Amino acid sequence: MNTDAILLLIVFLAVVTLLALPLGRLLAAVGGAGKVPGFGWLAPLERLCYRAAGIDPAQGMGWKSYALALLLFNGLGALLVYGVQRLQAVLPLNPQGLGAVSPDSAFNTAVSFVANTNWQGYSGEQTMSYFTQMVVLAGQNFFSAATGIGVVYALIRGLAARSSKSVGNFWADLVRTTLYVLLPLALVLAVFLVGRGVIQNFAPYQQAVLLDGGGTQAIAMGPVASQEAIKMLGTNGGGFFNANSAHPYENPDALTNFAQMVAIFLIPAALCFAFGRMVGDRRQGWTVYSSMAILFTAMTLLVMWAEPQAHPALQALGVDQGGSSLQAGGNMEGKETRFGMAASSLFVAVTTAASCGAVNTMHDSLTPLGGLAPLALMQFGEVVFGGVGSGLYGMLVFAVLGVFIAGLMIGRTPEYLGKKIQSFDMKMVSIAILVTPILVLGGTAIAVASSAGTAGVANPGAHGFSEILYAFTSAANNNGSAFAGLSANTPFYNVMLAIAMWFGRFAMIVPVLALAGSLADKPRLAVTAGTMPTHGPLFAGLLIGAVLLVGVLNYVPALALGPVAEHLQLFSAK
Repeated sequence: MNTDAILLLIVFLAVVTLLALPLGRLLAAVGGAGKVPGFGWLAPLERLCYRAAGIDPAQGMGWKSYALALLLFNGLGALLVYGVQRLQAVLPLNPQGLGAVSPDSAFNTAVSFVANTNWQGYSGEQTMSYFTQMVVLAGQNFFSAATGIGVVYALIRGLAARSSKSVGNFWADLVRTTLYVLLPLALVLAVFLVGRGVIQNFAPYQQAVLLDGGGTQAIAMGPVASQEAIKMLGTNGGGFFNANSAHPYENPDALTNFAQMVAIFLIPAALCFAFGRMVGDRRQGWTVYSSMAILFTAMTLLVMWAEPQAHPALQALGVDQGGSSLQAGGNMEGKETRFGMAASSLFVAVTTAASCGAVNTMHDSLTPLGGLAPLALMQFGEVVFGGVGSGLYGMLVFAVLGVFIAGLMIGRTPEYLGKKIQSFDMKMVSIAILVTPILVLGGTAIAVASSAGTAGVANPGAHGFSEILYAFTSAANNNGSAFAGLSANTPFYNVMLAIAMWFGRFAMIVPVLALAGSLADKPRLAVTAGTMPTHGPLFAGLLIGAVLLVGVLNYVPALALGPVAEHLQLFSAK
């Protein structure tokens, strides 16, 4: 780790914070029922959407109605994505004449994009037509992001309400979030990306003549910039190309690389400040944001320390891994030289902390400890900024757990923001926290114990175990990145990972909405001298401790069998 890496991390967090503060004000206004300052010109379009759909945005929903509408909308979305893939051979905007996607791959992809995971077991430019990429895949990037933001709005309303049966209106949250936040931001970022060289066209693939005159190479084209923008802003992560954000048509240079990292963190960070505004105490938002930033910084420093180290296996072969004016040095396998060691390492941490899954580096080529960091960031529950909406509602679930533990320690009824935390609330918190570890560890156990699961492992031993563990961790936590040494485009993995993605998303959302409904129904108690403050360094430490405690208890044995064992094997053989 060098000074440049530390400086890059500091500048990155500073830029994210400066941009997230004003965006937090916008998000707080969008989460309310009134006008959105500066966007009055879009209000007629909002009203038109409601009239066309026959929706009364002022009609509040209880948590059950909100959850039912959410599940219905996303279930229909999954059917649409599946159907378009199966029929893409006869649909327009398919100049390459690509055929129908296989049933198991189409099923996996449909669930993946609806669940905000964007796990891809296929090569995008060889499998999906322009119509499929632009209409259903990019479309779900908007809708899945809006769904996550809607859920966190519902939870914040539950905490802020004096006593109410309503947690909001799902349809209004969907329309307002898409119209006032996601579309404008995506438009601005897409225009910036096009200006920097990201392609946006409907041209057939181009045939380039090779320099040695030995033939031609197909150069994929397509509407890339529009999908790239929302994949980052919505923490979706699905790449137009198989190489994802390592492809020069998706991520041409260092400036686009930095902008994409900022875009990944922008909305999750801004939602923290929106939370503080919506509950009437901005210190609450700063406390949650600071807790996320501390965890993120610690794990990023681990990657930045691990990757510049010489890889023992390459060192034994006499490969020069030292830094010089001609090479970056360290473990540059699988990294783009145009981004360098520091920016590549930072991208690894950003994309797995924020539940995005976009990659500019081959994660399978990370050192064992470098690979442990993204695994751990996901296994924390994707709450270190996390996905849009899902990161904050996941962290607020840990906040409720934290005040419950503190209440047990001091012998008081736990409260969070004036709401008593009772048995039903803790049952919902327990379900929300435990559902992903059950899916990750259960799915990994089934895969390593079955021939269909081990058949896709190219690297036996500890690294192969890490590849399987990473796949289920990524799927159940709705991240979407992969170690990539695992051949996952098989019926076994397409079905198993789809199950992990669906329940990792919606089996957590439903108890979170139930918690929101329970909190909304309770009166908000006045602050007294005996009320435990939920802002400041002490509570931030409690919140970080709760996240680490759950992560350690759930995943340390599995991590010991994977990256920790591989690290010991490599360095003991050195």
